[in-house]
Amino acid sequence: MDTVVRAWRGLAWWMRGVVGANAYEQYLASHHRRGHDHAPMTEREFWRARIDHQERNPQGRCC
Repeated sequence: MDTVVRAWRGLAWWMRGVVGANAYEQYLASHHRRGHDHAPMTEREFWRARIDHQERNPQGRCC
């Protein structure tokens, strides 16, 4: 049973990466690694900035 749970968690982790759901966590990790002297954006600010950027710079998307 433990193997099934680990496999499910691994699949969920992978899917979050594929769809971009982990982008904010990656942003926070990068912000921390680079040692910025200002606070990171809130999650709401991050997603708004990301969507704004995508709208200004459209690239190939499925929809």
